[in-house]
Amino acid sequence: MRLRYAGTCRACGASLPARAPAFYEGETKTVLCLECGRGASESAVPAVERPPEGVPSAAAGAAGASARREYERRRVKDEERLREKWGRLGGLAVALSDERQSTAAWERGAVGEERLGSRLDSLAGDGVALLHDRRIPGSKANIDHIAVTPAGIWVIDAKRYKGRPQLQIEGGIFRPRVEKLVVGCRDSTKLVDGVLKQVDAVREAVEDVPVMGVLCFVEADWPLIGGSFSTRGVHVLWPKRLVRLLAQQDEGDVDVPAIREAIAGRFRPA
Repeated sequence: MRLRYAGTCRACGASLPARAPAFYEGETKTVLCLECGRGASESAVPAVERPPEGVPSAAAGAAGASARREYERRRVKDEERLREKWGRLGGLAVALSDERQSTAAWERGAVGEERLGSRLDSLAGDGVALLHDRRIPGSKANIDHIAVTPAGIWVIDAKRYKGRPQLQIEGGIFRPRVEKLVVGCRDSTKLVDGVLKQVDAVREAVEDVPVMGVLCFVEADWPLIGGSFSTRGVHVLWPKRLVRLLAQQDEGDVDVPAIREAIAGRFRPA
């Protein structure tokens, strides 16, 4: 069977995306990739119905794992509510009902994180270390992706929004300058605030290392020429542009393996 959730191989630490074939160890509640699973004990069976627990801090983590778990939790709860309401017709009600918007939003977010995580993983081994879906200590919030390069740390928030991201500037000579992030017709400035909070959390954990924030819109309506911009120190761009930007961060004195381990130990998988 295939993984219902993204996970990480207990033995080799390889990232396993959702729907990938893998083995599940019932005793330890962890997963193994096919190569490691073939040499494991008989307790490993090719079936996974829940995300792995106890992922080592050194593992990269699975992009979108916590968002997908929350989506599945909400979906099951919605179905249970319908079955309870309609009794014997509950199965039919589930089949005919549209998914609640608040539930579907978690699935959309998980897909966005998974797609961006896959692109970012292409940089691994080229002087870039990656961590996905990390929990902020003392908070229910998480960081979608963290990239460590010789030039510094990049805190990345993935968003799967429709519309064109734009920077609107109000005020100026006689009024305070105010920068707004607008996606389509929606004021999304609060997304920048969220990234800045994540950046502050990482800066507190790792001293004397530059930390940059990124908002990466996975399916936005970007123009053919230009389009990316920065607001309040946060880069706003798309996946291909982000990968190219990170690949260019090859000059600096950051000890990438050491900083990665320090961040992984502080920000555990969500």
